[in-house]
Amino acid sequence: MTREEAEDRLSVAGQGDDDAFPLLDAAIACAMHDVPFRDAGAVRRLADAAAERLSERIQTESPDDALAETMAADLRLNGDLLRHDDPANTDVIDIAERRRGLSVALAVLYLDAARRVGLKAAGVDFPNHFLLRVETPAGPVALDPFSHGRVVMPSELTRRALRAGLTPHVADRLDVLMAPVSDRQALIRLQNVLFSRAIKAEDYETAERSAVRRALLDPEDHRPWLDVAAAREKQGALTGAIDALARARAVSDESAPVPEVAFDRLRMRLN
Repeated sequence: MTREEAEDRLSVAGQGDDDAFPLLDAAIACAMHDVPFRDAGAVRRLADAAAERLSERIQTESPDDALAETMAADLRLNGDLLRHDDPANTDVIDIAERRRGLSVALAVLYLDAARRVGLKAAGVDFPNHFLLRVETPAGPVALDPFSHGRVVMPSELTRRALRAGLTPHVADRLDVLMAPVSDRQALIRLQNVLFSRAIKAEDYETAERSAVRRALLDPEDHRPWLDVAAAREKQGALTGAIDALARARAVSDESAPVPEVAFDRLRMRLN
């Protein structure tokens, strides 16, 4: 898959409804957009194996146990404790080979397996650490894909929320802490992680690509185009930065206008 083909696929996914969002295909397209011309067969084989094994386990196990045991025990997916900042931890193609990754990237594979067998699961955009919400007969359960899919108890959720800086009256509300997000938003969070890491490393080309993917995945949000503009400006691509600002302006509304001063600054640098 070329980078252009990946953008086409992400654009189609971005235009669709949340209920039909092609999570795994979009995640593969994101990986190909970063590093094109790779074989994604290992990801698809892993996803097929996960669905097959999970369909067997749910016959005799609770939904949360079945999902965690399938993904963490049977398929050996877990967080990378030794090389947490390795770029491979955010790439589903690399993760399929290494069986290690970040929580939000591992969640893509968990969610795909759950969708295939009809389990009700969703991502939880928890501060500093992405979790999963799995619906069970006893109520929703939080799983941590980074830690062998283990259950995160309500008291631990509260402690984590307090450490992340949430106020006590928010940290005690499980309905807020376990609020589900769409598959689209889960994949966008992964791109946000990539953008933040790339900016910190001053890798502005990678930052630009991750911001473009966010813009394609959520075409109604103007903010990714602002990040594209910032990354392009850092690379000295001022005309491209102005184009990104124009695209942000086309998407933004009166409540969040793109300031004219940003255009003026870039125009002055061009002159």
